[in-house]
Amino acid sequence: MTDMTELFESPAAGFDDPIEILDGCHHRIRRNCACIERIVAHVAKQGADEEARIAAASVLRYFDTAGRDHHRDEEDDLFPALYREAPPAGRPGVERLLERLRADHRVLDALWERVRPALESITRGRDPGLTAGLAALFTETFTQHIACEETELLPLARRLLSPATLSRLGVAMAARRGVNYR
Repeated sequence: MTDMTELFESPAAGFDDPIEILDGCHHRIRRNCACIERIVAHVAKQGADEEARIAAASVLRYFDTAGRDHHRDEEDDLFPALYREAPPAGRPGVERLLERLRADHRVLDALWERVRPALESITRGRDPGLTAGLAALFTETFTQHIACEETELLPLARRLLSPATLSRLGVAMAARRGVNYR
């Protein structure tokens, strides 16, 4: 199926560069989505064997921790900072972008609530009937969301956010993860 180390091979950015942390998360989200699709194909052929159980447990850990934290980093810290630092004339456009991304998060959370129980069943050696269609929908929805963030949100953050704001974001992101930073 996959070498699990491949899920984590990209180097992690430090909290002194929170935008790069967010960008790095996108790489890991893509890898975990691809892993879900491989799990579905594997279970269809091999059943919920040990390899599938290990892979499913890894994906669950990722989306239940880092994936969840990623959305909180954006909604609790990055989005408000972008809105505050946007020039007044640009705020309506920033607000439209942020609302679109918040709506995407709600859709992704709802999809995860459908995928998650199936992965949990696989970790117990059961075939829950997770379909290739649902896995592909989850992956495609994340792919489109990430594309928007990488082409619009992160470049905007790099342009607008001051070093002091970036520092505060890094501190907040570290605290969310229980890391003592600064």
